[in-house]
Amino acid sequence: MKRLLLATLLTFSFGILVAQEAETTESSSAAQANNPLADMTALSFQNYYMPKLSEAPDAAFMNTTWVRFAKPIAKGKLLLRASMPFSTLGMPNANNVVNTTSGLGDFNAFLSYNFISNETTTMGIGPSVSAPTASDDLLGTGKWQGGFAFVAFVAKSPVFQFGGLITWQASFAGESDRQSTSLAAVQPFYFWQLGKGTYLRGVPIWVLDFKKEAYSIPLALGIGKVVKVESTVFNLYVEPQYSIYVEGVQPVFQLLAGINLQFMK
Repeated sequence: MKRLLLATLLTFSFGILVAQEAETTESSSAAQANNPLADMTALSFQNYYMPKLSEAPDAAFMNTTWVRFAKPIAKGKLLLRASMPFSTLGMPNANNVVNTTSGLGDFNAFLSYNFISNETTTMGIGPSVSAPTASDDLLGTGKWQGGFAFVAFVAKSPVFQFGGLITWQASFAGESDRQSTSLAAVQPFYFWQLGKGTYLRGVPIWVLDFKKEAYSIPLALGIGKVVKVESTVFNLYVEPQYSIYVEGVQPVFQLLAGINLQFMK
């Protein structure tokens, strides 16, 4: 009887340890699914729907889909991220008929040197460049732009992770009849793991356009789901964002929806 009781207790204890280890592994995987500097090749599709723009007619809207590709280099010490936007801008004419312009935006890429990279904290900084690839003047700047990007991700807790992305760039070449640029963006991000791959999230982008004197400070809270299928991690999410301060032609409200794919080694 004592042997049976001892075996039962050992089996129960082993089961608890296995369950805790699985939960910790799952939480870690879910946390790293939102790490922009993760040492994994990644492909993401993000769509921003902006049905209301400040200082613009009521019927004006914008919809932008970003396609991003990230590739770690030099055993994860460097990360190259390239982004291409596809946009549709709707503006009403004098007869209140909405005319739409669709096409490519300006291509952007940055190379991050990860000077801190461990299981809980990743930080990187590096140069950023944008090329005037827009198919229409309304969808791009017409300028070559250069600057820097700084990104950090902290995952010391399996429940809460946070970080941020700060970028700045200014024009140095391009079409002479287009306005020069000086644009900064601050993107805080925060994630609460709810378990089983489900989490709450916020990744608003605070836009600071110094040349056009256009600014947008949104707050955000959405929900996401991380699912691992063999060697690919799928991260699906939807996130409403509302601007508490806007100046110039900027979104008052926008809805972010997307899917990120990480390809594990």
